[in-house]
Amino acid sequence: MLILLISDLHLQPERPALTEAFLRFLDERALKAQQLYLLGDLFEYWAGDDDLSAPFHQQIVAALRRVSDAGVQVSWIAGNRDFLVGSGFAEACGLTLLPETWVIEAGGQRIVLLHGDAQCTADVKYMEFRAQVRQPAWQQQFLSMPLAQRKQIIAGLREKSKEGHAEKSYEIMDVTPAAIADVFAQTGTSVMIHGHTHRPALHVVDGKRRYVLPDWEPEASPPRGGWIAIADDGAITRHALDGAVLP
Repeated sequence: MLILLISDLHLQPERPALTEAFLRFLDERALKAQQLYLLGDLFEYWAGDDDLSAPFHQQIVAALRRVSDAGVQVSWIAGNRDFLVGSGFAEACGLTLLPETWVIEAGGQRIVLLHGDAQCTADVKYMEFRAQVRQPAWQQQFLSMPLAQRKQIIAGLREKSKEGHAEKSYEIMDVTPAAIADVFAQTGTSVMIHGHTHRPALHVVDGKRRYVLPDWEPEASPPRGGWIAIADDGAITRHALDGAVLP
């Protein structure tokens, strides 16, 4: 069994090179896997499933549907940008929506999967915002607004987020050791894979391994992006955008 995991693509129609890189990954890599996990922020933002008819979204949905129709089990964990993805999107793509924390077993290992934003507990303002927008009542009220109004609100929030990031240190925006330790303890796992921080790496602490997925920037020099693969024997490898195995 081959399991592939990606996150933080931030797909948007204004970045065609990014879309092309993602579609190439699906055609050349995902179609050969047994399972594909999307660990959040696949999209730059998601205003609601009633935006599914947008041509760009239809393109992405069709590509994911080709993968699921080929027999690949596709699963989704919401990110901080696309947590409003719902059952309509899932049904269109043929994928399964998972809770914020999910444990799998592969090669005799228990591995916990998550997006990672809930573990950035030092970012107090973001955690307060996150607690608000993850409330079902808030989401219901927001999704009742006209789609155009929702997009305007999201655009404003994105601008505030950019301004806020400029004022915050990397340490504040990174996961905290205590929050990571809590997840390991609560799930009884020794391996974790997450995204969100855009700081790809392998961290080993007290015998526990934490893999951080990269964000995708194929237009950058050098290009950034890639995925993590789990082989049937449990071997975990990190891959660059061109497929090269990373240390």
